[in-house]
Amino acid sequence: MADWQVGCFSRPWSQWGFDEALDGMKAAGFRQIGLLGGHKGEPFLSPKATPDYLDQLKQRIAARGLEATFGRLPTRHNIPLQDAIASARQHIDQARRLGLTYLITFASDKPEEYEHYYRLMTEAAAYAAPHGIQILFKPHGGCSAAAEEMLECIRQVNHPNFHLWYDAGNIIHYTGKDPVEDVERVARYVTGFCAKDCATKGGDVMIQFGDGKVDFAGVFRKLQAAGFNGPVMIECCAGQTFEEVNAKARENRLFLERLFASL
Repeated sequence: MADWQVGCFSRPWSQWGFDEALDGMKAAGFRQIGLLGGHKGEPFLSPKATPDYLDQLKQRIAARGLEATFGRLPTRHNIPLQDAIASARQHIDQARRLGLTYLITFASDKPEEYEHYYRLMTEAAAYAAPHGIQILFKPHGGCSAAAEEMLECIRQVNHPNFHLWYDAGNIIHYTGKDPVEDVERVARYVTGFCAKDCATKGGDVMIQFGDGKVDFAGVFRKLQAAGFNGPVMIECCAGQTFEEVNAKARENRLFLERLFASL
């Protein structure tokens, strides 16, 4: 039995305000949450987020018995590197005040920007390390599309605080490759998992686990064999109404918990 904690991102509740999203995540049975999804009026870690806002945001989350551990580190690679570094450091400082443990980046899909991304990640990982914040990346097309590109990212960034969070659904969405074969090449580097399903290259990811082509059992067996110990964060589910999204998010959580109990 794999004892991996299952959390969720706020993305499925993006069409509602963040307080409603918090209520939804709690109703779906989660405790650990991540700030990954736009919510009107919420600056989260952006420069518009004041210390008072961040302190109140932390209280709003805690009041529901939830714990935010995860946020997004947006990056730009068409600006001078020093400006990008300054922006990354500001986001890391914001994450530190909020008490986050993880910040995820989405790599560039433009070859002329790859070198900029690598250097920025090296700087961000070094700056975040003393604060206990891990800098993450995951399959997202471009220079992190699949195993070959991700291994090159790891080689180029070359910092122990730069971590890979695998996303089997994105392997299918961006490349059409088989995640079970792909993950085997990078499993020893994986420290977390973003959970979503997908049926075909370019296909919908806001679906239920089991409705796409991801062989979750096969992927997690490869990770387990490499010593993976979580966490796992659900990023997507189906549903249109608030009640449907709550129910679908819960279904995806139970899907994973049943799977982990069988491993």
